Amino acid sequence: MLGLMAARQAGLDDPARLCRAERTRRVLSLELNKDRDVERIHGSGINTLDIEPVEGRYMLSGGSDGVIVLYDLENLSRKPSYTCKALFSVGRSHPDVHKFSVETVQWYPHDTGMFTSSSFDKTLKIWDTNTLQPADIFHFEGTVYSHHMSPIATKHCLIAVGTRSPKVQLCDLKSGSSSHILQGHRQEVLAVAWSPRHEYVLATGSADGRVKLWDVRRASGCLSTLDQYNGEKSKASSEAANTAHNGRVNGLCYTNDGLHLLTVGTDDRMRLWNSSTGENTLVNYGKVCNESRKGLKFAISCGCNPEFAFVPYGSTIAVYTVFTGELITMLRGHYSTVNCCVFQPHFQ
Repeated sequence: MLGLMAARQAGLDDPARLCRAERTRRVLSLELNKDRDVERIHGSGINTLDIEPVEGRYMLSGGSDGVIVLYDLENLSRKPSYTCKALFSVGRSHPDVHKFSVETVQWYPHDTGMFTSSSFDKTLKIWDTNTLQPADIFHFEGTVYSHHMSPIATKHCLIAVGTRSPKVQLCDLKSGSSSHILQGHRQEVLAVAWSPRHEYVLATGSADGRVKLWDVRRASGCLSTLDQYNGEKSKASSEAANTAHNGRVNGLCYTNDGLHLLTVGTDDRMRLWNSSTGENTLVNYGKVCNESRKGLKFAISCGCNPEFAFVPYGSTIAVYTVFTGELITMLRGHYSTVNCCVFQPHFQ
C-alpha cells in the first residue's frame, strides 16, 4: 500500500490504481461486522434490497409479508457499535401496503425522492418518499416477479416489468401507462435488467431457459437470444438450441461497465456473456446451488480489480471472481436461505 501511495505521489502510477487496490483489499477481507447491525422490523423473509446510488446512505428492503422498510445506514453517533435505524416503514396498517410478497424494490436512480416496488399482488407502485404515498400504481394480469429502471437513461422513463405472462411489459413514468410490450419468451419472465452502458438495451431471463437482449426502440423484437453453445448446433439438439440455461433463468446482473452480463439458472450454473456479441465466455464457476422458485437477486462489485460476484448460495453468500470463475470465499452468518444481497460501492 505504501508503495502504491509513493508511486501515485511521484506520478508514476494511474491515480485510480490505489483506489482499485484498496477496494479489492476490502472485498477480500469481508467478514460479518461485529459492531454494526440493522434494526429488525420485518417479521418474515426479506426478498429484495436496494441502496440509493446518490449518497449510498439509504437502503430499502421488501419483505414477503408486503412490508417495505427504509433504513439509514450512516452512523451519525460515531460510536463503534451501531444499529442502523429504520426511518420509516410501509407496514401492514398502511392503507397502500402491498397485499402479498414484495419481490423488488428500487430507488429512482437520480434522486431519493422516489422509489418503486413490485409485488405478487400484481402491482407496481411508484412511491413519493417524502409523503409515503403512491404517486402511481400500475396493474398487471399476473404475478410480478421483477422490475427495473435504467440507471443511466436520460431520454426515456421506462420501467421494465417481468410477470407471469411471457410478454415483457414496459411502463412509462411520463405518461403513466404501459407503453408497449416485448414478445418472444414462451414462459414467465423472472428477471429483467437494463444495460448500464446503452440506455435502450434491456436483458430479460425467463422460465423457458432463454435470455434475450432487446433494443426497446426497435419494433421488430429482440436483438439476440443468448446461446450457451455459441451456435454449435451439433452439440445440442435443436430443442435445446438458443437456451442460456437448462433450467429457469432467475437472475441477471450486468457488470458495472455494461460489457458483460452474468446470468444464473436453476440448472445450478452461472454464465458470463459478452453483452455486445452475445457470446458465452465459457467461464466455469462450478456448481452454483440455486433452488429459488422465483427471482434471485445477486450483486457485482464496482471499481475492484478483479471484479467479484456475490451470489446467495443456501444460507451463505458465495464470492466469485467474475472473469476467472474462482470461488474466493463463502460469507457465513445467516441461519436460513439468503434471498438477496446488495453491494455498497462507496465503502465496499
